[in-house]
Amino acid sequence: MIIETLSTFPDMYESVMGASMMRIAQEKGILDFKAHDLRDWTHDRHRTTDDEPYGGGDGLVMKCAPIFEAY
Repeated sequence: MIIETLSTFPDMYESVMGASMMRIAQEKGILDFKAHDLRDWTHDRHRTTDDEPYGGGDGLVMKCAPIFEAY
C-alpha cells in the first residue's frame, strides 16, 4: 500500500509513522509512506501556501496553485 500526503509540515509525520504498527508495516514492505512538502511547489520567495479568504474575515485558506502543481 502506498500512502502519500501533502503538508506544510511534512516532518510531523515522522513520530507517528516511525512507531508501532506503522513502522513494522514499512519495515516489512507492506506500507510505503511519503510526506511531501507543499512549499516545494510555490514560486515566491516566502514559499507562501495560504491566502486571505475571499470577501475578508478571519482565518486563512490554502492557495490552489501549489496543490494543483503538486498533484
